[in-house]
Amino acid sequence: MKTYYRIMLGKKSIYAAECFAGNFIGADFLENIDLTGKLPENWRDFNHAFIPVYLKENPDKSKVTAGLACGALHTITKGLVKGDIVLCPNGSGSYMVGEIMDNYAYHPGEILPHRRTVSWFNTLIDRAEMSEPLKNSSGSIGTVSNVTKYGAEIDSFLSGQMSPTVLKDETIEDLSVFVLEKYLEDFLVSNWSNTVLGKTYDIYTEDGEKVGQQYPSDTGPIDILAISKDKKELLVVELKKGRASDSVVGQIQRYMGYVKEELAEPGQIVKGVIIALENDLRIKRALAVTSNIEFFRYEINFKLFKI
Repeated sequence: MKTYYRIMLGKKSIYAAECFAGNFIGADFLENIDLTGKLPENWRDFNHAFIPVYLKENPDKSKVTAGLACGALHTITKGLVKGDIVLCPNGSGSYMVGEIMDNYAYHPGEILPHRRTVSWFNTLIDRAEMSEPLKNSSGSIGTVSNVTKYGAEIDSFLSGQMSPTVLKDETIEDLSVFVLEKYLEDFLVSNWSNTVLGKTYDIYTEDGEKVGQQYPSDTGPIDILAISKDKKELLVVELKKGRASDSVVGQIQRYMGYVKEELAEPGQIVKGVIIALENDLRIKRALAVTSNIEFFRYEINFKLFKI
């Protein structure tokens, strides 16, 4: 079964034209190391081996940044397989689409030296024509974003036959709330400084970009990863998004476990926050025996004024 990924070709798609002309995608993390024969199947094993290397080469970076870089590097070099589909922003509001054609190859001294050959399709996908969920996922911060759940929509662009797409997720109880809270995630990120959480925490930022939104983990993307202003706490924020209560609690606990084991610096503690549209007794009961996860409810204030 093929997978679909959004891949950034350099910061702000700076190398998109070269990649299209040369029929490749690539990455430049750890650019001086040939990874041939050094790519385990499991990306966690790769991260364990190369995060220390990355931090040695970049002593000013954090484990959060190192994890993001190494995870993206493993996906591009090993995680992608022949036949997978990649969407790559061209820097002009559209996405190039291509198919992975071969295995990893190292090109020392060149741009994006960790490469995969790609056969580009003739079709460009206009970002403005995407559904809002695909637009949000394909526009997320970071080098790599898995957009496989929108594979049918992407294929419809390629075939020229657009059709309605149905989100398939057995944990979602209320699809309308899921769609609403996806918008609210973006709103929360944009207005973070005005929230009660923004008084204590900042969304994790690297080189001026908020990499803390949809931060990848080995059990799925974290809605928001934040860090306290004194750098002593990492905060995992999860919106309920219409899902079953038990699923949300279990998911945030798994995310927090990942952050504690893989990203937290010595002495940093990990906390969690669940945000939902309505008060949820099942979540409150589950969190009654958990001291490091808080539950917040939000309100929407919408008014009409006659002119």
